[in-house]
Amino acid sequence: MVCSYAVRRLAKKQHGKSYHSTEEEHLRMNIFAHHLKMIEEHNAKFEAGLVTYSLAMNHFGDMLPEEVPQLGFDTTGEMMQEPSFTFLPPANVEIPESIDWRQLGAVTPVKSQGSCGSCWAFSSTGAVEGQLFRKTGKLVSLSEQQLIDCSGSYHNTGCDGGRIYSSFTYLMDAEGLEKEDSYPYEALNGTCRYNKDKVVPGTKLKAYTNIRYRDDDALKAAVATVGPISVGVSANHDHFRFYKGGVFNGDTCKYMIDHAILLVGYGSENGEEYWLVKNSWGAAWGEGGYIRFKRSIKNICSISSMASYPVLQ
Repeated sequence: MVCSYAVRRLAKKQHGKSYHSTEEEHLRMNIFAHHLKMIEEHNAKFEAGLVTYSLAMNHFGDMLPEEVPQLGFDTTGEMMQEPSFTFLPPANVEIPESIDWRQLGAVTPVKSQGSCGSCWAFSSTGAVEGQLFRKTGKLVSLSEQQLIDCSGSYHNTGCDGGRIYSSFTYLMDAEGLEKEDSYPYEALNGTCRYNKDKVVPGTKLKAYTNIRYRDDDALKAAVATVGPISVGVSANHDHFRFYKGGVFNGDTCKYMIDHAILLVGYGSENGEEYWLVKNSWGAAWGEGGYIRFKRSIKNICSISSMASYPVLQ
């Protein structure tokens, strides 16, 4: 495939791409052009009303799927660990038709994990941030870097991947999490410098709770009555990577769970029910950093296969 000047200009100027050799540039521009064609063809279907979501070019444009660093969810043994509790939907409680924990004040601004496979840390802190808000009424941005640097002995491997339950188990043993400001994000593996005197009061855990496997109704009840929920999904496919907006129907999802994100609500638009999910790829991705998954498809992209939340002390 011979790439046009327009493709090169788009890749270099708008998306900041540069390369070490003409051979690498040729390879990367071919990949970029392939993705651009795929996006344009899909968006033509979107404009015609044939699909419910749109795509857009972004910084993944010149990468092969196996090169995408911004995943990092290690599911090895994730379901083997006995949870502290299993969520039971509350009896005699009416579950609302919609909920958005952003509007209720329980969700911090969208963050970016950069080129570090630390999605698990962002999902974990997001869930703790939500529970802390529900308990204290205060929204505090917590440190993902502390989890990256300090939870290695709990089977997490920093930027090379990690597990949500391992993060929660670490926080059951540690005194809690520091603020983002006092232990800032660096997008790389570092030496643990956690200071127990700087932890945010109330962020130590006494347990964590799993949602029943593949139970969408239980997941809906949990996010409605508990708050933001950590979930794992299948994300390493083109339509997720280049998602721009609308209700994602999961037509390109695989069975492998490879990414951790934060479920912050659900609702419907024009009769289309959706899950509202916060990603950690920055606000330029998706709908201001969020994606909506089609809720009428059971366990879409495995969203209800691996869901949990922390229980504060």
